[in-house]
Amino acid sequence: MAKIQAIRGMHDILMQDTPRWQYLEESINSILKQYAYQEIRLPIVEKTELFKRSIGDNTDIVSKEMYSFDDRNKSSLTLRPEGTAGCVRAGIEHGLFHNQTQRLWYIGPMFRHERPQKGRQRQFHQIGVEAFGFAGPDIDAEQILMCARIWKMLNLSDISLEINSLGTSESRANYRKILVDYLSSNKERLDEDSLVRLEQNPLRILDSKNPEMQTLINGSPTLDEHLDSESADHFAGLRTILDDAGIEYKVNPRLVRGLDYYGKTVFEWITNQLGAQGTVCAGGRYDGLVEHHGASPTPAVGFAMGLERLLELTDFTNMPDKQSPHAYLILSGEQAAERGILLAEQLRDQLPRLRILSHCGGGSLKSQFKKADKSGAQLALVLGEDEIAQNQVSIKFLRSDSPQTVIKWPEIANFLSTSLQI
Repeated sequence: MAKIQAIRGMHDILMQDTPRWQYLEESINSILKQYAYQEIRLPIVEKTELFKRSIGDNTDIVSKEMYSFDDRNKSSLTLRPEGTAGCVRAGIEHGLFHNQTQRLWYIGPMFRHERPQKGRQRQFHQIGVEAFGFAGPDIDAEQILMCARIWKMLNLSDISLEINSLGTSESRANYRKILVDYLSSNKERLDEDSLVRLEQNPLRILDSKNPEMQTLINGSPTLDEHLDSESADHFAGLRTILDDAGIEYKVNPRLVRGLDYYGKTVFEWITNQLGAQGTVCAGGRYDGLVEHHGASPTPAVGFAMGLERLLELTDFTNMPDKQSPHAYLILSGEQAAERGILLAEQLRDQLPRLRILSHCGGGSLKSQFKKADKSGAQLALVLGEDEIAQNQVSIKFLRSDSPQTVIKWPEIANFLSTSLQI
């Protein structure tokens, strides 16, 4: 029989690792609350057509990487490869954009059939942030400032910001002709992927990571030389706000992002600590996407950050321990096992923040003390026949040299609150 194991590129997150995930998620969530963004929870599976229309048939994600399948009704469904399309679908379906502005965020797994490597898995996790109904550069700046605040909270210093403007669809169409002329005149220098993109989406060639293509790409005409006045003013407004806020950035005229729906502002936060997978967070404007799906025109901007990559960068040395129990309840004898469950429940009622692990399964006092020490608890609460007879509990300190003591039942909660500072 074949060994049962996880699918390649999809990993279990085990108990010893979940505290780091929780710390990271809670830290980012606290920043999102500061900016009054609201959480929306979206399905993992959507109709395939949603992603084809949103992301673009000719993108690598749609053409090569999506997990798509037919359900029992012969409908083509896809495990979501990104979150923006589903957020737009939900907003249209539930009327969230009609004469309203929305600041939304979501969290969860995304799926792409890529070659697994450090910082890139087939099931990966993102926090996405989207704002709808805001046309000016102020909301673009707000989201970039939000990212900077997150990096500061996580004490991440080696992350740099690159920004660009892709202009309106009209200016991109004009630039596309110029770029195609340039690339066509150098067709013999294009790799296989670029030859396909030349016909379908030539701007994506600028995003090529092929080292042999970089000289050609660096010599190509840039979009900033062909921006329309509206986009140029928008980009200038964004830069003014970032300058005033003291945010360092680099204007990268070849930053195009890999999704068709972007226009005007695009940005990436990158690091050199993760090898080839250096993008930690990326986003931009997609003012035409809501209208593209049949709803009223709605300006929009958003970004997504990869949690696996942030986990690689974050120092968890001083992370507070919120998983180990404060106290381990050791029970000696049948009567103690019965009374101990009730004592633990009483203490949880009196001290809602108390983490108490009640021993189950019997065993000697010696083995229970070993388990108490291994659990990481600060205190062992010992309940045996003598303690029950005298209506008290023995307290042994597991992480200090403080002497063992005995506490009457009515005083236990107050003692634990003071000793554990909870």
